[in-house]
Amino acid sequence: MKIKEIKTVKVNIPSRDITRTPPRRPAWTENAEVANPMSKYPQYKRHRSSWTPNWGPVFVKVTAEDGTWGLGQTSFGRPAAVIIDDHFAPMLTGESCFAVEKIWDMMFRMSKPYGSLGLTSCAMSAVDLAVWDLIGKIKNQPVYELLGGPVRDKLFAYATGNDTDWQLELGFKGVKLACPYGPADGLWGLKENEKLVAKTRELVGDDVEIMLDCYMAFDVDYTIRLAQRLRPYRLKWIEEFLIPEDIDGHVKVREAVNWVSLASGEHLYTRWPFKQVIEKRCLDILQPDIFWVGGITECVKICHMADAAGLTVIFHGGGLHQYGLHLSAAMPNTPWVEYFIGSPPGVPLEEMKWGASAWEVCASIPKESYIAPNAGPGFGLGISEEWLTPFWD
Repeated sequence: MKIKEIKTVKVNIPSRDITRTPPRRPAWTENAEVANPMSKYPQYKRHRSSWTPNWGPVFVKVTAEDGTWGLGQTSFGRPAAVIIDDHFAPMLTGESCFAVEKIWDMMFRMSKPYGSLGLTSCAMSAVDLAVWDLIGKIKNQPVYELLGGPVRDKLFAYATGNDTDWQLELGFKGVKLACPYGPADGLWGLKENEKLVAKTRELVGDDVEIMLDCYMAFDVDYTIRLAQRLRPYRLKWIEEFLIPEDIDGHVKVREAVNWVSLASGEHLYTRWPFKQVIEKRCLDILQPDIFWVGGITECVKICHMADAAGLTVIFHGGGLHQYGLHLSAAMPNTPWVEYFIGSPPGVPLEEMKWGASAWEVCASIPKESYIAPNAGPGFGLGISEEWLTPFWD
């Protein structure tokens, strides 16, 4: 069966009357400072929203000759949509619906004149995910079955966010903090970061894992100094401490820090940079983002490379959506998933469905720190075709 049409779309979630529990306090995201790669510039230091583009998501609908359709998505709205609609869609229409490897390779190679990383890799991801969803619907199977069947029935989910007390109340046994300060804050910032981690360890006790997300804000020296300070608090890993392009810097940190795992990868695109970090053994945990790195097809390759090297893969944001849950359930070295919580304490996670993001409609909710994917077909998204409208309208 061949692909009849590929086009970008919007998903318009219908309004629903749902219970609204009053929050106990504002969410940590409203006021917390988070270290970031622009922290050296005072006017952009406090909040990422002051400098990140407001492009929103873009969805891709791939339709087969018999009318069956699959849905994929990525970030970065209009720029990604132009690549898909103007270049990928005309070239891929008429290809076999089942030719995932050929379709991915064609996108990778046809994008060479303008580059296959960054925005292009995100565009590739959306098309690839839509094709996998389509295949699952054609075969009436969940994607995790297409990938060889589930390795595990449920996945350990950790919570990302700085409302740790609320996350404990929700039953999470792993919490990841957003690091507030970086090199621009000097010794005072080092002390404040240590205070946050020390307070968290005291709150969670010895039976909950703690991780620290640094969002590309540090340099080599700062990372090493902070890691030394945090050694007594038994972090499971320190994440994304350098800009992703600085492979040599990652090697230097690895050589100096051997008492905590190092994690990164959400801003690496395609498998090629992952090949480099695996060969240099400078990371312990790889964190590709399924919406950015190239979709399911590329993530499977990264998982296999990492597995051969004895490394773990934990997808960036993988517990929030069915795409990441299906893939994590099927790979042997993906035992954990990330579940970001930016909603106010006291509001049940179930009430966050039917919000601004399409994946919320079909979200799986973690219970006592475990979560499972929906049964298919495809990714089990539960999105109706009548909710889809052209992206450019």
